[in-house]
Amino acid sequence: MSDPSSPPGSGPRHVAIIMDGNGRWAERRGLPRAVGHREGVQALKRTVQAAPKLGIECLTVFGFSTENWRRSAEEVSDLMGLVRAYVGSDLARLKREGVRVRILGRREGLPPDIADIVARTEAETAANDRFRLQVAFNYGGRADIVDAARKLAAQGAALDEDAFGRALSTGDGPPVDVIVRTSGERRLSNFLLWEAAYAEFVFQDVLWPDYGEEALAEAVAAFRDRDRRYGGRPAASA
Repeated sequence: MSDPSSPPGSGPRHVAIIMDGNGRWAERRGLPRAVGHREGVQALKRTVQAAPKLGIECLTVFGFSTENWRRSAEEVSDLMGLVRAYVGSDLARLKREGVRVRILGRREGLPPDIADIVARTEAETAANDRFRLQVAFNYGGRADIVDAARKLAAQGAALDEDAFGRALSTGDGPPVDVIVRTSGERRLSNFLLWEAAYAEFVFQDVLWPDYGEEALAEAVAAFRDRDRRYGGRPAASA
């Protein structure tokens, strides 16, 4: 986890996105927030299809945080319904297109049918290797760090940065190259706190339901323009 993922001028291999702005998208149109969430699912489909075309090997998206349980019961129910609908409509296509799906976050506290969907989706795509989609669901960066520490303590394992990184829910994936946040907000919101150590940040003023290949390509181009030194000094000019 501590090794750089993409060398200078290439990549990114692993893009993580905070999908923000569904509610504002709906409110600006005088629509219920649930409509914004449904359009956000369509944006996710477009983005997953676009990512491999741009050379991305792994896409991690923030779907539902541990803090989102504080929202109204109606909105939480709508969000859970979208999980059911997305898997029901897209699991066969994801399998066919070689997408491996991983769900990051705690399974405890999920409605039983959602927990079953999570387990089934991971099991049915486990052998796929063309592209990796990670969905942070019932996820919080701090909670993930605590869970990793508990896991290592229970194992009596030696503690170093590499071991800790592997114990995180992202531990078997490539390092995060870039974290994108949509809607103009500029904060991590408890997303991939450990993994963000050497990630680049790209903030885009587009609401998530309007996202797709063009916006993702802009984020990739911004990443490729960066000089990633990982704490080292810039090269001396000739």
